[in-house]
Amino acid sequence: MYSKEEKKQLTENFWAGFTIYSNRMPFLKGKEKKWMLRNTKISGVHLKFDPERDGIRVVLEINHSDEEVRLEQYEKIEKYKIILEEGFDKGLIWDFAYTREAGEQVCRIYTEKKGLDWHRQVLWEEIYTFMAENMSRLENNFIEIRDFIR
Repeated sequence: MYSKEEKKQLTENFWAGFTIYSNRMPFLKGKEKKWMLRNTKISGVHLKFDPERDGIRVVLEINHSDEEVRLEQYEKIEKYKIILEEGFDKGLIWDFAYTREAGEQVCRIYTEKKGLDWHRQVLWEEIYTFMAENMSRLENNFIEIRDFIR
């Protein structure tokens, strides 16, 4: 187990390492901001990295507080499933009723790689590669459909 301070330091080191890794990626050169994340231009729709102890996820999350709006947005995106999943060999995982740790329900569309624990520094290079390549793919696919789902 980590102390609170050790966990904080590990988290800072992990994300600092990912920033350095991202800055070295040729496909990210010249981008003003490396990742879109919250800046999707659609309210309640975000892209996110979700490193956990049991695996790593790259996520498109619909987290609008109004369930009806959230599900409506999910259905709009689902109409463009073929485009959104382009380049993902195994497709994406579509979960319209994902429950976060805090109990909040959101819709999630994601890819994951199980068996990677972000607490193990020896795995960081593999984790960073997975995160960067898949987020880049997910962002590009999302941008293709964004105007149709607004």
